Amino acid sequence: MADFSWNARSPIDRALVAGPYGARGDVGVALTEIRNFDLVQVMARRGKAAEMAEAAKARFGVAAPETPKAVQTPDATLIWSGPDQFFVLSKGGKHSIGTLPQAFASSASLSDQSHARVLISVSGAKARAILAKLSSIDLHPGAFPVSTAAATSMDHTSVTLWRGDDRDGLAVFNLLVFATFAESLWHTMLDSAAEYGVAISHSEDLA
Repeated sequence: MADFSWNARSPIDRALVAGPYGARGDVGVALTEIRNFDLVQVMARRGKAAEMAEAAKARFGVAAPETPKAVQTPDATLIWSGPDQFFVLSKGGKHSIGTLPQAFASSASLSDQSHARVLISVSGAKARAILAKLSSIDLHPGAFPVSTAAATSMDHTSVTLWRGDDRDGLAVFNLLVFATFAESLWHTMLDSAAEYGVAISHSEDLA
């Protein structure tokens, strides 16, 4: 019997080369892949939306987003993903597919998306400029303030986009993209950001 083991790898492991990229000088965009997170999609069963909302409030201490928003709790982010459904993004296993089913047993169906999506953080002075090349969403602060979310597409790829808390006075945007399309979108983002100078990295910390 052959001995072997599986080594977990990021779907964009081959494409992500940490370090500077594109124009030299000031860095306009930081692209960071966030790794090793728990992501569970919670979808209300037919006629159970109100019951799911009550279960979410009991579990997380806050109301789950009913509109395109991202709601921060002390140890998770609840991200609207469509009518009567949302993602639970967290780390450490407290809100994983192994721990959430009991809370939503009578109201919602759960789907583990931890290894099905890639999470990319886009920040820096030119973050909006690069995303404007790829998305039709108006990301001006007046139209897309902190905690706003959207289910949209970039370069013909479906993404869930939301704005996190500002960092050093600059906007931070987060993208969840299907793993199978992540490498293609990553290359497109690099091409779009090259003129501004890019800092490429990966992190274990949620933005």
